[in-house]
Amino acid sequence: MLAILLPLGAYFIVKGKSEKATIMPRHYLVDTVINGVKNGKTVSDTIWHKLGDLNLVNQDGKPVTWDSLRGKIIIADFFFTHCPTICPGMTMNMKRLAESIHNGQRVGDRTNKLVHFLSFSVDPERDSVERLKYWADRFQVNPEQWWLLSGDKKQIYNFALNEVRLGLQDGEGVDSNFVHSDRFILIDSNRHVRGYYNGLDSESLSKLSEDLVFLTLEKDPNKKSFFAGKLELIAVVFLIAIFAVGLLIYFLRKNNEHA
Repeated sequence: MLAILLPLGAYFIVKGKSEKATIMPRHYLVDTVINGVKNGKTVSDTIWHKLGDLNLVNQDGKPVTWDSLRGKIIIADFFFTHCPTICPGMTMNMKRLAESIHNGQRVGDRTNKLVHFLSFSVDPERDSVERLKYWADRFQVNPEQWWLLSGDKKQIYNFALNEVRLGLQDGEGVDSNFVHSDRFILIDSNRHVRGYYNGLDSESLSKLSEDLVFLTLEKDPNKKSFFAGKLELIAVVFLIAIFAVGLLIYFLRKNNEHA
């Protein structure tokens, strides 16, 4: 009985503490909050903003949509190849971050398959596929995990201002006529924004790396396992079964003693 009760008690203690911990990167953009009543208590269900569709092209001339990125965690930024100020530094920091992330294999293909990088050009008229390829070659960008994107300017600016809402997060504000921001944006596999970081600040980039690790460990709420929400019930049933077996053995021994 002790062998069962001790781990069971430890499980509930750890579970209670872990539920209070807030290590996961928080959600940022709210679409709506739905209030309701459950088990006699008022509860709120937050509907987080899901980023709108994309239809752009990368440095290899291949079309890019969210279907191309299904199941991926995204780190995104906004740049342009003629930028003489912050963009080269941001691209170098993005490259260092990309190179620090791999699939853990010691040999063979070490390219990370879970995290993908996107750099949106805010000057798509000049940043053609050929120009993006030049930038990618200059910084030795790995096309398997990092795409430089160009396409319709209206779509890109709508994504920057109305989808990831850079204007609300950049401390200096964003010019809606020409987006020029130093922010890196963390996006989960459900297309929810989970963080904004200064792409030129080492402390902020360390925080991004930490949040990225936690996000890769986060369970997808849309993919519940068979045991989700049933562990307590299974533990109680198992405990009852052990207790019943113990009683059965006790009575069998009693009967043998009388016999």
